[in-house]
Amino acid sequence: MGEKKMKIVKTIKVDLDKCNGCRACEVACSAFHASPKYSSNNPARARIRVIHDPLRDVYVPIRAGYYTPAECTGRHTYTILPLKCDMCESDPPLAEPMCVQWCLADALTYEEREEEAEEEVKLEDMEIGLESMVDKYGLQKVVDAIARISTQE
Repeated sequence: MGEKKMKIVKTIKVDLDKCNGCRACEVACSAFHASPKYSSNNPARARIRVIHDPLRDVYVPIRAGYYTPAECTGRHTYTILPLKCDMCESDPPLAEPMCVQWCLADALTYEEREEEAEEEVKLEDMEIGLESMVDKYGLQKVVDAIARISTQE
């Protein structure tokens, strides 16, 4: 088990009642992450998207989060380069992410808080491989295969 340690958790809170769908957050994010910085503006490359929910008549800013495994049942394999939100932590780091700074309606609020978290143990390459085999074939089949291999030596 890992030891307990204090960790700073950074979040962007959304107030749906204040968001007016102006998409300034998308524009600011895409310009900040352009290469070189601020050289272009392409909201499709932003790490935040404003989605309109017509049934409730609200705009919902959604930040790109962590990777989620998904299974593709199609014939072709596609490689997708996800653009995960990095809270604009560049060199030098900003006081607040660009989307929060440019939100004129104050719908986005940046917060930092300390939480006690268990320190994550880094897996070695072999452990990562074993973990993926267990995910694919099940623990018992992997254990049986290791037992068979160990008796052959």
